[in-house]
Amino acid sequence: MINRSFWKKRRVFLTGHTGFKGAWATLLLRALGAEVHGFALTPEHSADLFAVAGIADDVHHELGDIRNGQALRDAVTRARPDVVIHMAAQSLVRRSYEEPAETYSTNVMGTVNLLEAVRHAPSVQAVVVVTTDKCYRNNGWVWGYRENDTLGGHDPYSNSKACAELVTEAYRNSFFHTTGASRIGSARAGNVIGGGDWARDRIVPDAVRAFTTGQKLRIRHPRATRPWQHVFDPLAGYLIMCERLAGGDNGFAEAWNFGPSAASEVPVATLIDGFTRRWGGNAQWERDVGDHPHEAAYLKLDCAKATTRLGWRPSLELDAALDLTADWYRAFHDGADMRAFSLKQIDEFLTAHVPAVAQKIEA
Repeated sequence: MINRSFWKKRRVFLTGHTGFKGAWATLLLRALGAEVHGFALTPEHSADLFAVAGIADDVHHELGDIRNGQALRDAVTRARPDVVIHMAAQSLVRRSYEEPAETYSTNVMGTVNLLEAVRHAPSVQAVVVVTTDKCYRNNGWVWGYRENDTLGGHDPYSNSKACAELVTEAYRNSFFHTTGASRIGSARAGNVIGGGDWARDRIVPDAVRAFTTGQKLRIRHPRATRPWQHVFDPLAGYLIMCERLAGGDNGFAEAWNFGPSAASEVPVATLIDGFTRRWGGNAQWERDVGDHPHEAAYLKLDCAKATTRLGWRPSLELDAALDLTADWYRAFHDGADMRAFSLKQIDEFLTAHVPAVAQKIEA
């Protein structure tokens, strides 16, 4: 369970705060009383959560590229953070086929630059490097991948994230193993959904774009099974990781999986059927029978370690995750105040699932 007292006035350096997960992380940290220093690129879409929820008002907002090591180091020095959460990444599989060199330079060297900056920041107690469930060598197993399974990745995105995991492990063993050093962990989450994501070639944003323009959504791999989860669940896991790492126990300085329950590990078709019903109207989808880059047919995570040792567990089953996601996009489509709406979703999540930290959030 998240500890509110830990986060009150805690200085957090968050890379990628303008992105989908980063923007929600900023709002969540704000709700917990943290002081957030963000470093990221300009949002790619004018309707991204960062823009429509006015998140620039909640963070020490700095635009920058994690591939620029000196700029990143200077930003960390100015922030003097207690905690660092590294979310900035090139996170799209299909874009990684189009721009492999950019994907590797961002995801691998960006992680190197971040850890180099932390090496020269004595204030940092804990670092969480966020990667992905796709960092494993996918063997098509019907059981979940564990943290000690072989890393790999067929496509440049997945492989670059496996490389980021190796970089994190090497830095931890080489530079962060002594008494008093920062403690470094990595987090591998499943397929995340939620409001405010407009990335190209992601299932929910693609669905919203299709449905709001009267088109059929085209699905590339409707039978592919993925571990679907709402963004709030892995974010809660990352924060619990930070608390344990900052507590001084090097036993938590390792890799952790954060995925949904087995009931939320379903084919793409099942997910989009649920979203289509919630959207209503003439929303429909069809299979895209064209040629597409390789994607794994089956992927799931074993999260027993996080449940047993961190005390984390997924709070939102697939129906609840779809409700929250569809409600956000519908509210946006209807012209609602998306800052107030987004803060209300966080408040309700904390109240229902993290009672020890529940507190009304002012819009």
